[in-house]
Amino acid sequence: MTTVRSNSNDSTIRDILTNAKVIAVVGHSDKPHRTSYQIAQFLRSVGYRVYPVNPAMAEIEGQPSYPTLKEIPESVDIVSVFRRSEHLSEIVDEAIAIRAKTVWAQLGVSDAAAARKAIGAGLNIIMDACIKVEYLRLKV
Repeated sequence: MTTVRSNSNDSTIRDILTNAKVIAVVGHSDKPHRTSYQIAQFLRSVGYRVYPVNPAMAEIEGQPSYPTLKEIPESVDIVSVFRRSEHLSEIVDEAIAIRAKTVWAQLGVSDAAAARKAIGAGLNIIMDACIKVEYLRLKV
């Protein structure tokens, strides 16, 4: 229901991060030097259950990697997107289908049409913002 770009609307971001328990990381890499890997590790370290979503990998660090969001075995609170902007609309469709609460597109990832679609379906969408930076900045 809310579109947040960059660092605006701290109250909404804090609520999202405080209430979330399960995060799907779309585009999760198995390479420790990649940002998606590092952010997923951080999210695990602060207590979130993190599910890798990457159809090119069967597992990452011994954890199953899922080819799509619908394969994840529990409800997802946040879909964290580490894919290029042109993929965001398709990911929003998947997030809507699984009834995720929020789509979080990382730094550099945004698509106005995908945002309108998410909002229309009742999802929160945050674009062009790093979930780790926001977590640390807001001291969640």
